[in-house]
Amino acid sequence: MAKTAKAKTEKKPGKAKKATLAKIASKADDFRAKSADELTSELTGLKKEQFNLRFQLANGQAENTGRIRVVRRNIARIENNAGRRPK
Repeated sequence: MAKTAKAKTEKKPGKAKKATLAKIASKADDFRAKSADELTSELTGLKKEQFNLRFQLANGQAENTGRIRVVRRNIARIENNAGRRPK
């Protein structure tokens, strides 16, 4: 009986991963579409947010610890995208 219950609750791993990859691709496209000034201001804001989140985490006040990861990855996307822009 346990085998039938387990088979019904299993999910297909491919669908969730495809949706996540689509979100990442759209974020990268959004960053590519912005000008250098917009990216600079966005990067400044994200670095301030990262600082505040790290400060909250150190003091035990962080409510959404997953946001730290999202902010860190967005910073990396912007910095990576800035290297591809023609000067």
